[in-house]
Amino acid sequence: MIDLYTWPTPNGHKIHIMLEETGLEYKVHAIDIGAGEQFKPDFLAISPNNKIPAMIDQDGPGGKPFALAESGAMLFYLASKTGRFLPKGLRERWVVMQWVMTQMGHVGPMLGQAHHFLQYAPEKIEYAMNRYRNEAKRLYGVVDKRLQESEWLGGNEYSIADMATMPWMRAPERQGVDIEQFPVLKRWRERIAARPAVQRAKARSPGSPAAARASGSPRGSSSRAPAPTWRSRDAAPRP
Repeated sequence: MIDLYTWPTPNGHKIHIMLEETGLEYKVHAIDIGAGEQFKPDFLAISPNNKIPAMIDQDGPGGKPFALAESGAMLFYLASKTGRFLPKGLRERWVVMQWVMTQMGHVGPMLGQAHHFLQYAPEKIEYAMNRYRNEAKRLYGVVDKRLQESEWLGGNEYSIADMATMPWMRAPERQGVDIEQFPVLKRWRERIAARPAVQRAKARSPGSPAAARASGSPRGSSSRAPAPTWRSRDAAPRP
């Protein structure tokens, strides 16, 4: 069982998708970042940088609970745990890792800034708006060009690189991007969105009707469970 502490953001959706794609049993614990729940001490014990998502694998390495934060690290961990969505060949594996790092270092941070300055900033700063709108367009172009050369970001197979990147590109209009200018990327995004696991992940995200109806026990269930606490100096935290 994996306890997932999350909220419906692009970084949260990466892990929702991966858990549904792998079929691992998990339970969702909503961390309302709008209400500041990510700053509570018990959550910080799992995620020192106060960012969602974070998780506790109750059957971690050595059969012991294992806490992990940072969505990129979580994707690599879940891929390693299941042996899925990360190629075994070194050449292919490093290509997938390259595109995951592109998302972590560029796509996420820059599109996040575009969201902020174009949608939420209380003061409209023309320089910032233009800077991040242009960077968003550039990054859409980078991904579109890659997908003209390769069926998936990491190569011939769907991988954690696609899961990491697509959630950030679901709302291009909020980033100042016209998706029609990037037709290959648009088709790639639609193929991913149509996958049954991706649809389940969206339905079971915190705040969705399905999540609100879910009980506390089945795979993919949702809960406002007590916050995690440390059992001992060396043990991983348990909820």
